[in-house]
Amino acid sequence: MSGLKLFRTDVANSGMTEVVPRLAEIEADVQGLVEAHMETLLGVRFLASEYGTGPVHGGRIDSLGLDENGSPVIVEYKRGVDAGVINQGLFYVAWLMDHRAEFEHLVRDRLGMTAASQVLWSGPRLICIAGDFTRYDVHAVREHRRSIDLVRYRLFGSDLLGLEAVASVSGCMQVARRARRQAVATAAADVQGASMVEVAGAVDEALLGLGDGVNRVERKQYRAYQRLRNFACLCPPQRSKLLVYLTVDPKDVDLVPGFTRDVSGLGHHGTGDLEVQLRTPKDVERAQDLFRASYAAA
Repeated sequence: MSGLKLFRTDVANSGMTEVVPRLAEIEADVQGLVEAHMETLLGVRFLASEYGTGPVHGGRIDSLGLDENGSPVIVEYKRGVDAGVINQGLFYVAWLMDHRAEFEHLVRDRLGMTAASQVLWSGPRLICIAGDFTRYDVHAVREHRRSIDLVRYRLFGSDLLGLEAVASVSGCMQVARRARRQAVATAAADVQGASMVEVAGAVDEALLGLGDGVNRVERKQYRAYQRLRNFACLCPPQRSKLLVYLTVDPKDVDLVPGFTRDVSGLGHHGTGDLEVQLRTPKDVERAQDLFRASYAAA
């Protein structure tokens, strides 16, 4: 939100009024707002608020959730700038990793047996939402091995909330981009050979290249490309094509048979209502604008 200005237009009087950004009165106001709309704002299903960690740890986790890929999520809030928010959150992540059965029991009670059986423990996430962060905070998360998102908030007027991803890092093992492309290409080679290798590598490079904050999450049924939330899901290659699902509203796209399809309400792996079918490297180039639109929406 730094540098962002918001104005309200007055059509009747041909005027323009700036909506001045502000911080919440108290931290609980931000927490209540996010928890009430967590899936819309963060792509995370809400599980619990002020979750006690027992007498040994003696703390309370602000919010617990489960993201679109089944990763456990801890959300910590601060009204303004607080140098301790990251360390506090990491303390709770360590507790969570030692209490997996307890978390899965909570998921089972709130979301059902299927969700509990699909919890992805390889990539627990910490989301810190605060009025601002220091440059030391940004540097710290980039040096850490956990999945951490720093999110700056601002309130505008009485009915607008702004969220800005300040920094985002993946806790997965960091490998060179070329190695990642080769991994995707190898998976494709088992199915279709050289042509699908090329397409799979081009998709992976295009999605990872959209921004520094792109994380990749591996699931058995798909690979999710994530900013703060998923913006693309790549399914394993079929015989002659790759399917990518994007979080673009199909109503905003001129659908082309054999290339794009509205899958709203249809079951498929991953997230997103727009299906893109890719058969050649030219199809990947053709899909670039859709990739960018989905990335921007996330």
